Amino acid sequence: MNSPILQLLVLAGIAVFLILRLRSVLGTREGFEKPPVAKTEDTPVRSRNFEVIDGGPDRDITDHVPEGSPAAEALARMKQAEPGFDVGEFLGGARGAYEMILMGFERGEMDSIRPFLSDDVYASFAEVVAAREQQGLHIESEFVGLRELTMSDAEYDADSQTAELTVRFVGQLTSVVRDSNGEVVEGKPGEIKTQRDIWTFARQMGTDNPNWQLVATGE
Repeated sequence: MNSPILQLLVLAGIAVFLILRLRSVLGTREGFEKPPVAKTEDTPVRSRNFEVIDGGPDRDITDHVPEGSPAAEALARMKQAEPGFDVGEFLGGARGAYEMILMGFERGEMDSIRPFLSDDVYASFAEVVAAREQQGLHIESEFVGLRELTMSDAEYDADSQTAELTVRFVGQLTSVVRDSNGEVVEGKPGEIKTQRDIWTFARQMGTDNPNWQLVATGE
């Protein structure tokens, strides 16, 4: 057998192998399929019964407040005013701020937390700390942790671009009040107590200052 015929047979064998291989991969079907129906002029065209929706709910919002609620709408406007704003990141920062501000107040270290308080909140905290000092009272306190942190409300003023976010905290700490002689007048050493707070933080969106301030407190 001459060389050209041999080459032709080899190529033909390769072609047959490739065809069988492609059919085994692409042509494999499982289950029963209806045979294709040829289209005619009388065959009705069935339209797709759904709408294409661009995007969807912002999970960064709906994970923290009900979808469609006034709080969700306020958060959406905050994101429009400042595209880089992230609710989850804010709550992470609020977690750290709660411990820092609460412990600063308990220990009377007002200078360390002054930049994170509005004037009204600072004045209220400072008044309580001054009253304790006048009575010769001293608080020994340690933060244990947070049992709960949830977004309670959100408001946005488009005119001033001021955002207000209200967060509910349920924290745990140890706290003992001692008099000027070191005697315990309130609490028990090592006893863990639960602290519930509702704090409102405010900030002007779209500015270079990323810091939120505590503007209101409640229970």
